[in-house]
Amino acid sequence: MRKLALILLAVLCWLQYSLWFGKNGVHDYLRVKNEVAALETLNMTFKVRNERLFAEIDDLNEGREAIEERARTELGMIRPGESFYRIVNENSFPKHK
Repeated sequence: MRKLALILLAVLCWLQYSLWFGKNGVHDYLRVKNEVAALETLNMTFKVRNERLFAEIDDLNEGREAIEERARTELGMIRPGESFYRIVNENSFPKHK
């Protein structure tokens, strides 16, 4: 009877060790769970970025207004006959002493 109890105790210890420290144990589960959470966050960031890019593509495909706006803001283009005036704030220049 004592021998059986020792064998059962040894099996129980081995099962507990496998559960906590073995392959696919609790530690691996927690590590994979954290990786999945991090990847889901990264995936959500990419989804938002993709939605913004698709909206910009749709805007550019729909009409000339978006193309004209980008040409004016990013490339500094103006139409023939237009004058461009830039209003500069006085605080943007260094003061001379």
